[in-house]
Formats: sequence, C-alpha cells, structure tokens
Amino acid sequence: MNLPSLTRRGFGAAALSATAATLLGGRALAAAGTDEKYTAPAEWEDHSCCVMSWPWDRTDGWGSLLADVQGEIAGIARTIAPSEPVLMFAEPGHTAEAQAQCGPTVTVVEYPVNDCWTRDTGPVFALDPAKSRSIGLDFGFNGWGGKYPYDKDDLLPVGVCDHLGVPRRDVPMVLEGGSVITDGQGTLITTEECLLNPNRNPTMTRAQIESTLLSAYGATKLIWLPYGLANDTITNGHIDLVAAYLGPARLLLHTQPDTTSPNHARMAANKAVLAAATDACGRPFTLVEMEYQPHFRQNGLLVETFSYTNYYLTATQVVVPLSGEPADAAALAQLRTLFPGRQVVGTPARILAWGGGGVHCVTQHVPRTR
Repeated sequence: MNLPSLTRRGFGAAALSATAATLLGGRALAAAGTDEKYTAPAEWEDHSCCVMSWPWDRTDGWGSLLADVQGEIAGIARTIAPSEPVLMFAEPGHTAEAQAQCGPTVTVVEYPVNDCWTRDTGPVFALDPAKSRSIGLDFGFNGWGGKYPYDKDDLLPVGVCDHLGVPRRDVPMVLEGGSVITDGQGTLITTEECLLNPNRNPTMTRAQIESTLLSAYGATKLIWLPYGLANDTITNGHIDLVAAYLGPARLLLHTQPDTTSPNHARMAANKAVLAAATDACGRPFTLVEMEYQPHFRQNGLLVETFSYTNYYLTATQVVVPLSGEPADAAALAQLRTLFPGRQVVGTPARILAWGGGGVHCVTQHVPRTR
C-alpha cells in the first residue's frame, strides 16, 4: 500500500488552495485564535447538522464490499436526515452516485476524501462560553497509525470548516475523534491503548498528550481507561467501541460476562477504573452495562469489534448499528429503556464493523450555536 508522504502539516494550507477554492467557491478560511476558551459540547446537546463522507475507493480496503458499505452509509444518512441536516462530502467524480443512493434529503458536497470515517477525520467542533460561536478543532490524522491512505482525509477539516464558514484551530497532535468522549462539562474519557500507542504521537509524553487534549477540548479532567476491545487492530482501542455517555455522569459501558472471552478481563479493568473515579464536577459515575457484543464472519474474517455503544444521537433519535445477528433485538430493547424520550432506530452496519467501526465512527455532529 502506498501511503502519502506528506500531510497538511508537511506542505501547508497553500497546497490545498487551488482545489479548495474551486470546490468551495474560493472562500477564505479564517484562522481561529488561541486565546479564547472554547469547549467541545456533549453529543446530546443540540446539533445544527451531521457531517459524513462517501466511501468510493475499492482499493482502500473495501474491495468487493464497496457497494455494500455504500449502501450502509446511505442508509445511515437517510435515517438521520429527518431529524437533522446531513452533509455528505464526496470525492470529485463520485457526487452523482452519492446523491443517487442517499436521496434528496441529504446534501452532497464535492470535496476530496479517502474514506467514510468522519468521526476520526473531520473537525471536532467546540463552542465559546456563550455558545454563540463555534470553531473546528483540526487535529492531525495519520490513517490510524499509517494503516490506510490519509492524504485527503487529513485535509477534511479544512473543507468542512470552510464549507460551514467556521474558523479552524490547528491542534498540534494526531488524534481521531472516536478515541475521546466528553460530557461537555469538563470531563474527557479515552483509552491508554489508543492514545499512548507510539504510532500516533511518538514524540509526546503522556502528560503532554493529556495537556494538549484538555486544552483543545476546553476540559479539566481526563480519565484514562486501559483498554479498547480485544483485537481492535485498526483503531488500536477507540473509546467509542467500549463506552458512550448517556448523560452527565452516566455511561453505557461494554462488559463481557463470558470468562473465556479476552474482553472479560479487559472490560472489567475499564469498569474498575470508572467505578473508582469521579468526573470533573466531582460526581461518581452511574454505569450501565452493555453485555451484548456479537462476533460474526464476513468475507472469511472474524469480526470481533462490532459495538452497540457506537451509536449516534440526534434530538429525537438514537441511531444504532445492527449486526444482523440475534443480539440486535436485545441491544435495541435495552437502549429503548435508556432513551425513553428518543426513537431508537437500528440501521445495518455489518460491513462497517468489518471495516473497523460503526454508526458513530462515520458521523460527526456539528453543535448548534445560539
């Protein structure tokens, strides 16, 4: 696999100017200052829209499953669209196929992309104290440690922020959005397995990573869980495959009662950390356990990282990945008890799980400003 030798941080924003100006109407991108504190809000707060991107490159790992994953992406977009606007960023030359499959309720934006994982590749949005202005936090992206091509996806925050007219703030570290969850009230949760992997920020210490992350998100406390899911060889342990915020100081946490599973001890260790912790406001956590985690074979590969915590919240919905396995019904039933005020909607994500993610991984929420 030929990986790009340069990223945005290697050749500067000027390298994108010709393409971006053509595709996005030539609008200049305003740089965000670093002196004002912005805070990344919780995912349950109001959204103005959802950002997604269209998988198009058969050689980028999808092979014969490209049409199947396109169907899943289109299905997720169509499911979200009645609740909030969806922007689908699509590679030049592939906008027509994206529009045809997503339908008229989804807005397709022509812009270069490698793949569909906008939670990891897009900007993380933050709001000022009055929630009247937003910025896009632009972390570096290196293809989950150089595993996949990333030359275009590392530039996605530039295009998204420019399209939305939102200032962009560069953050000097590699980070995928799926590796961190926040309550918007000062608390971040991540995994040591991912953020301390030397394939992301080998020159940064743990303390430097923590300080940079807290400053960028406008948070005051970072809780480190030791593990992601066993055999998560693509993301190296993303938090959104093992935990999700249900609300302030309330977490949905993967646990595994089967003592023969490698996840039994790993998830128990995560639970022990959270049971002994408090959040940035001093509150102990209420932990709700999600014990359903189907494994299945797809194209000869045993998929071990399917996750029901990998859902997407809108104001009226919980959009949940479905595996096509019997555990789907039980997981949906549990989530309906946890979100009585929202419609819990399942959408096929079996191929996305084969590719290493789920619904949360392919969606990036844009918070609403006042």
